[in-house]
Amino acid sequence: MSGTLSEEVRRRRTFAIISHPDAGKTTLTEKLLLYGGAIHLAGSVKARRAARHATSDWMQMEQERGISVTSSVLQFEYLGKSINLLDTPGHQDFSEDTYRTLMAADSAVMLLDNRKGVEEQTRKLFEVCRLRKTPVFTFVNKCDRPGAPVLQLIDDVERELGMKCYPMMWPILDGDRFLGVYDRVDERVYLFERGEDHGSSRVETHEGALTDDHILAAIPERAISQLLEDLELLEMAGAEFSEEAFLAGEVSPVFFGSALTNFGLEPFLRRFLQLAPAPGPRQADTRMVEPEETSFTGFVFKIQANMDPKHRDRIAFVRVCSGRFEAGMQVKHIRSGKPIRLASPTQFMARERTLIEEAWPGDVIGIHDRGNLRIGDTLSADGDLEFGGIPRFSPEHFARIVIGDPMKRKQLDTGLQQLSEEGAAQVFYAESLTGPAPIVGAVGKLQFDVLLHRLEHEYNVRARLEHMSYTGARWVDGPIREIERLAHGHGRMLVYDAKQKPLVLFDSEWTMRTTVDREKDLVFYDVAP
Repeated sequence: MSGTLSEEVRRRRTFAIISHPDAGKTTLTEKLLLYGGAIHLAGSVKARRAARHATSDWMQMEQERGISVTSSVLQFEYLGKSINLLDTPGHQDFSEDTYRTLMAADSAVMLLDNRKGVEEQTRKLFEVCRLRKTPVFTFVNKCDRPGAPVLQLIDDVERELGMKCYPMMWPILDGDRFLGVYDRVDERVYLFERGEDHGSSRVETHEGALTDDHILAAIPERAISQLLEDLELLEMAGAEFSEEAFLAGEVSPVFFGSALTNFGLEPFLRRFLQLAPAPGPRQADTRMVEPEETSFTGFVFKIQANMDPKHRDRIAFVRVCSGRFEAGMQVKHIRSGKPIRLASPTQFMARERTLIEEAWPGDVIGIHDRGNLRIGDTLSADGDLEFGGIPRFSPEHFARIVIGDPMKRKQLDTGLQQLSEEGAAQVFYAESLTGPAPIVGAVGKLQFDVLLHRLEHEYNVRARLEHMSYTGARWVDGPIREIERLAHGHGRMLVYDAKQKPLVLFDSEWTMRTTVDREKDLVFYDVAP
């Protein structure tokens, strides 16, 4: 039985996990599902011969390579809260998909490797959170193995990201052995026992106060002494925690654990649900939209074709921003100005889908789409208000895509159109849309592998790439004669995107920088205008 609109908003938690590759994001995602009761046995994409693959990695290529290359949505109930976990690609070549997903999140969990601290990809993704003032939790992972000194990791985050840290939990270590965590808020100790099933099921936990006899008996004296020394140091020199600073993205609560062995997972999840914000207001073009408003509004942040290869379907992922969504309701598609009926909506557990009758702010729903929706589109039952678009970033790698069978050109164009609308790659044309071999652009080269794989397996088109020497691109605005003149120069090429907007490709950073500085009558953009 559903509650009132305000009650349903208050119990939603919608968040994304961000990390550098190999920090353990897919494993953490899987274990949160395990502790949330959404699954009963955790799988691992690392063990290719394991009995099952990670729930969040549903694409065949992901399971074969042991990486995450698409974002997915995982929804479950835990401790009275309705959780929307927006899983994001783990590979840096797919960071653009992560940027889009973060637009739909109300908070983020930043996952760090305990040996490496803040890494390059972490910085980029954190910057997106910082610009949006998204509250960020920090989870230091892999504490079951030797790592950098804990205080050094905290200092690393504060120095590299310019954000204060407040350790909510503190690791209890006996040398390099990870015994458990101390909750600084409740002053409770959680000790964990490593299971025999390699973390597939919940870990046995012993809980109590630091003064309890059974806790003191289980921790070596030297580990207790180190813990007390660390806690005293934190009280003297550590940052203070305020909910206001956290919600403004200025201070991050820090947790320690091991997603592989499940140490520290349940205390983290419980504290996360207490601190993480419920859905808040969203800025539209004309005003701020409050989640408790009765009229439904939402926006498309992801499109995925062929989640079910048997039915060649196309699903638009819609973040609900306000009001109660009802199956079959008619809303306005703002970009086209036309009414659209939202029939057969679904919610997700990665590839598995469940038909729903209603959804609330913070929820992510899947809408069957016949090619009408685009990433960034606003759907509204409240007039013409429109949420800000989701940016497209300029690619760094380019290639012509060539097919051996000219009769497959129509299938190629269809596949490229649908995959570009998903954001899987960007497609450019040197002349008209039906002219010479299309050019594909990608932020990372692995996107090309996924593109060829999906063209072959989903559209029956075998293609190859002829890599081009261009290393950067800028959309350009100004008199068309000036744009065409510019493109005829050395080291430059003029192309058009699927919306017929002109871009100039450059063969080096120096060519691009000098051109942009010299051409005063033209305006250049590294994000699609």
